[in-house]
This record gives sequence, C-alpha cells and structure tokens, in this order.
Amino acid sequence: MDTHAVWMDATREHVQLPEDGQIRGCMAGCWIRGIDIANKHVKSKNRSAPVSENVYLLLLVKLYRFLARRTDSNFNKVVLKRLYMSRVNRPPVSLSRLSCLTKNVTAKTAVVIGTITDDERLDVVPKLSVAALRVTKSARARILNAGGEVLTLDQLALRAPTGSNCVLLRGERNAREAVKHFGRGPGTPHSHTKPYVRSKGRKFERARGRRASRGYKN
Repeated sequence: MDTHAVWMDATREHVQLPEDGQIRGCMAGCWIRGIDIANKHVKSKNRSAPVSENVYLLLLVKLYRFLARRTDSNFNKVVLKRLYMSRVNRPPVSLSRLSCLTKNVTAKTAVVIGTITDDERLDVVPKLSVAALRVTKSARARILNAGGEVLTLDQLALRAPTGSNCVLLRGERNAREAVKHFGRGPGTPHSHTKPYVRSKGRKFERARGRRASRGYKN
C-alpha cells in the first residue's frame, strides 16, 4: 500500500508505541500524510549553459557566473542569461541605432551581448563607449576615429563589476527576413504575411486576395 497517497485514520490508541515513544517505519505512515508531486515532468525550458563550444564564450560565462553569484547586481544576471542565448536571439546592433539610443546617456558605456555593425548611412559617428561580444572591423575603426572606445566583456567586468554606468542594449529580434513569413497564411483575409514566391513579377500572386476585382482584397 502506498503510504504517501492513502490516509490511514490511526490514533495513538490504535497503535502501540515502542518504549522510547518514537514512531518508525510503517507506523510513521499512519501519522504522516505524504504529498505526491510529479517532479518527473517539472523542468525548466530555459538554457543553463550555452550550446556553443567557443572557448572564449565559455570563459566569459565562467566569469559572469561568478559575478552573478557573488554580487547583488541584476545587470550581471541579465548578461549571463544573454550569453547563454543562440545567435538568432542575439541580433546585431548597428552604429546608427547605437547613436540614437545613447543620445541622452553619452557618459555611460553601451553594452551589447552580440555584434555591433557599421551603418554607411550614418554620416557622423558620435563619441561612444561600447562593450560587445564582437565589433565589425569598419564599425570599430569609425568608433575609434571618433574618439570613442571599444571594450571586451572581460575588460568591462574589471571596470564595472556591478554594471554601474552601463546601459544594456540589444537589437530587434523580429527584424529577420524569416519572421516576415510567419503568421496567417498569405492570401487569407487580413493577412500581411509575406508569401514564399519564386519571383515578384506581374504574374505571381497578384490576383485573388490582392485585387478587389478578383474575389477580395486584403
């Protein structure tokens, strides 16, 4: 009989106790009702380590695990979580977006757990202090020429172990081309999903659902 699931209505009058008065073994089940918790299927879907085998990334994880554990800074916990992420979830940030987001916080270091890329449409690069996993060659040159600085994450940990005077930024995760094809089927009412087509010419998916004269128009 499963003593954890079945309640046995027993009292001290029904059970003869040992001389020392301690309840042991099967008798303990008469007095204590257990709770069945299905721990078998209770699990976290979040990453607890990166899948990448990059040794430099693993060293950064080791560093920020220590900082997240030994400091009360939420900044280090967020950095550690983002180091675990896949590349799809670590989108790049362009110089133009960096300059826009740091317009009012020029005295702080912009931290990107990902790649900082160049943007040729940006004419003048402001003086920036950035720290990132990776900075492209042209973006690094433009930042340094403007009098800014580029730090690695281990250098940032030495300068700001708790993330003080740092602002954490990230790119748009849904800016990928693949995301444009997600959603309701293309051609269905009120759908703006991009179709998978061979070409974008006059003869390709331009009739039903695209013109009011051919059924309906979204």
